[in-house]
Amino acid sequence: MPLDSKSLKTLREKHKHVLAAGGEKRIKERHEKGLLTARERLEHLFQPETFQEFGTFIRHSCTAFGMGDKDLPADGVIVGTGYVGGRQVASFSQDFTVVAGTLGKMHAKKMCQALDYALKNGTPVVAFKDSGGARIQEGVDALSGYGDVFYRNVLLSGVVPQIAIIAGPCAGGASYSPALMDWIIMTRHNAQMFVTGPQVIKAVTGRDVSMDDVGGAVMHASVSGNVHFIAEDDRDAIAIAQKLLSFFPSNNTEDPPHNLADAVELYEDEAMNDLAQADPSEPMDMHAIIRRLVDGADFLEVHALFAPNLIVGFARIEGVVVGIIANNSMQKAGVLDIDSSDKGARFIRFCNDFNIPVVTLVDVPGFQPGIDQERGGIIRHGAKMLFAYSSTTVPKITIVTRKSYGGAHLAMCSQEMGADFVYAWPTAEIAVMGAEGAVNILYSKEIKEAADPVARRKELVAEYRAEFASPYMAASRGYITDVIEPSQTRGIVALSLRKLLGKRELRPPKKHGNIPL
Repeated sequence: MPLDSKSLKTLREKHKHVLAAGGEKRIKERHEKGLLTARERLEHLFQPETFQEFGTFIRHSCTAFGMGDKDLPADGVIVGTGYVGGRQVASFSQDFTVVAGTLGKMHAKKMCQALDYALKNGTPVVAFKDSGGARIQEGVDALSGYGDVFYRNVLLSGVVPQIAIIAGPCAGGASYSPALMDWIIMTRHNAQMFVTGPQVIKAVTGRDVSMDDVGGAVMHASVSGNVHFIAEDDRDAIAIAQKLLSFFPSNNTEDPPHNLADAVELYEDEAMNDLAQADPSEPMDMHAIIRRLVDGADFLEVHALFAPNLIVGFARIEGVVVGIIANNSMQKAGVLDIDSSDKGARFIRFCNDFNIPVVTLVDVPGFQPGIDQERGGIIRHGAKMLFAYSSTTVPKITIVTRKSYGGAHLAMCSQEMGADFVYAWPTAEIAVMGAEGAVNILYSKEIKEAADPVARRKELVAEYRAEFASPYMAASRGYITDVIEPSQTRGIVALSLRKLLGKRELRPPKKHGNIPL
């Protein structure tokens, strides 16, 4: 029996109703604010004609407080899969035009469908967060829905990359789902993320604070460290997500999307010699060094505003996808402190999860001294760097560009922490502490008794650097693979990466290590 016209008409009307979302008025209000709708965000994310929707006609299950009579198109969240850069990605996009995108049990079930699909099929996840929070009318069912989502976020962790885009409000319990994901992109305007907002804070503490103070993008990107990227608008956020995905494999069983078509050529870049700085007291432009090291100066920095004394991000070196970690002596002299240790450790662990080689550029004077750091747990936080590097089995290449002192030398992936190759520039200094501090301790009496204490001190500092802190001393003990000219760095690192792509390293069987959280 052929399909009758009435059935087709009904289907098309239902589709039209779902596509209308919260209605023309609410959609127009979104556009006037410069915001895309939930469906438009997915359209911009995916390649044309590749999106397939899940759960189009799912309805909410609440009958309390008059909700039973409400028709909520798509229950306020659009879910499905499509292609980004030729690879499949699962996504969900909360629809603020439908009861403010609030989460109920069925709304959460649709989100879980995307997460379950990603887990079974090994596809990355991109989640658009734009919700007024829990649907109060659904009570404990809404809480249960959040729990279902959180549980799956954890199941997917380390299996497929997860990216959250905060494109509107993300309040209360809703904020924990993006926190459990790998990367958070937040739009500069019209987006907020917080557990308790200004009104609650005032009621409890009596303190007046603004939304920007507790939940704005700039605060989260620079102070709390929750946000990795600030986007100017929805389109920019999507472009950042697409760029991120271009560096990742689809899942933890695959290699990153390396481009190995061209053979590596060993050549010298004389401009790199000009960037090398011999004086350990002078700042060195590590961003400029990174741009010369990577293909086309194309470096996607992560967490740029948070703990800027440590630089982390993604790039390619002669086609090989790498994660780069580097001390930035232009900020706090490049010390490792509480925030930079957390930042570095989490980045290293992501790279290890998804088979991304790690290249470390070292110019570190040590861990930051001070009572606030000690009381804040710098020992515990610094140990995260040691733990992260030691537990990482992907290819690890370290370049000591200049100073590398004390425990921070180890925390920046020395040979003892499992580095496969450790190269040093001739400007490198590797020691328990800087030459000035060491001389003050070792030769204080001799300096005081010298005819010219200032001149004698300078002589001893120069001798210490030449004899005890030089890269050749470390190389003579086998701690350095080779001492190289800065101009040779790109070619040598590129060739080393190619040779390490087949690396296999087994560890003792265990559930997981106990990182010092």
